[in-house]
Parts: sequence; structure tokens; C-alpha cells
Amino acid sequence: MFKRNTTPVAKPIQGETSQPIQAVERITSVLGSGVIWHGSINGSGGVRIEGAFEGEIALRGMLVVGETGRVTCQNVRANTVIVAGAVRGNITTQKLEIRATGRVWGDVITTAFVTEEGAFLRGQIRMEESVDLDLEPAPEATPSEVAQAESIAQTPIQIPQPEPIPASTPVNTQRLPRKKKSEET
Repeated sequence: MFKRNTTPVAKPIQGETSQPIQAVERITSVLGSGVIWHGSINGSGGVRIEGAFEGEIALRGMLVVGETGRVTCQNVRANTVIVAGAVRGNITTQKLEIRATGRVWGDVITTAFVTEEGAFLRGQIRMEESVDLDLEPAPEATPSEVAQAESIAQTPIQIPQPEPIPASTPVNTQRLPRKKKSEET
């Protein structure tokens, strides 16, 4: 049923450096399957949509549209977009992955495109060497947030020391008898 992968792994040539391994992006926010949301999603982080969303998405990070997710946007913009549900609208991303259960109605601009057998796309795909997502710069911390972070960093951590047992307190050092293994004949 399962076969072991017998293809040899390519090793870098001496003197050649291998590509650095990219960190896996995390999902930090979830729109649950029973939720219907009208509005906009902006900022940075990973978002998973399992419910229905209508509005604007401009995300510095990953957007996952789960199997029960339904997204309607004029233009979805995110670094990585994974579609297992339905998206109605254009997608501008660095990497688009449409899973077997995914459905997309709209044009796509991307640098990398992955699809599984059974995926659906009605629209045009334009592959570019680089994609400008035209996202707002990441918000910087306000002066009060910086001051709060500095005060937390300067606060010494106090680890409570366990209290010693007074010498007058009896300590139970009695051993419990072990159960013997029963021998089967």
C-alpha cells in the first residue's frame, strides 16, 4: 500500500551552499465555520477562514480558506494563499495552492502555483518573476507599547525557593513492597 521513497536525495556540490530552510508560517486567527463576516482583514499573521467572508483581504502572511470556507473579495492579497474551499474574486499572491476540494472564480497573479487533481479554477493565471502585493507597511509599535515592553524586560524574574523541611519533622522513608510478577504455567 505504501512504498518507500527510493529516489536519492540531491546533495550540494562542495563549495555550494544549500538554500536556507524557511520557517513554517503559523495560523494565528481563525474565522469559524458558523461565522459570517462582512468587512476587511488587514495586517500580518496567518488567517484560516472556515466560515463565510465578504469584503477585503490584504494580509502579510498566509491565508487558508478551509473546505467549509467561502470568500468573496474583489482582490485577495496575501503572501501565501491556500484554497480548499471557495474563493470568488481575483487573487494576487506570491504562492497559490488550490487543493482538490478548492474552487476559484477569478484571475490569479502569482510567482508560484500548485494544484491538486480535482481543483477548479475559472479565470486566467499570470505568472510573474515577482509580485508586488501593495500591502501597507507592518505597523510599528507605539511609544507606550515600547515603554511597556521595556519595563517588562527590565523586571527581574523571581523564582520562589522551596522552604526547607524542619529537622523536627519526621520524614517517611518506608519502602512499599513490590508486587511479584505472577508466573504462568
